[in-house]
Amino acid sequence: MFRKTLIAAGLATMVLPAAAAYAAPPAWAPANGYRAKNGDISYRRTENGVRYWQGRDGRYYCKRSNGTTGLLIGAAGGALVGRAIDSRGDRATGTIIGAAAGALLGREIERSNSRCR
Repeated sequence: MFRKTLIAAGLATMVLPAAAAYAAPPAWAPANGYRAKNGDISYRRTENGVRYWQGRDGRYYCKRSNGTTGLLIGAAGGALVGRAIDSRGDRATGTIIGAAAGALLGREIERSNSRCR
């Protein structure tokens, strides 16, 4: 009984300070970070759904997809196709090559839809 209580108390002393560090600052605290220095950002959208904004220097910047979702889906699909094509031995080579090719193809497909213009 004493051992469980001691372990629970030790875990609580480690978890509670970490939870307080991730809490939002109070309403009266001054803002810090990018918005405090540069003001609020207002995004606009292009016809194909890409968000962009105008910086303080007058240039336009866009927020586009980095292709991570396409990379993961392409790798999974490519691994399955590579495994099905390589029918000899343990089929690891086909799976690895298929995953790599599918990942590259999926990433490029997803990134090609988000051009800033």
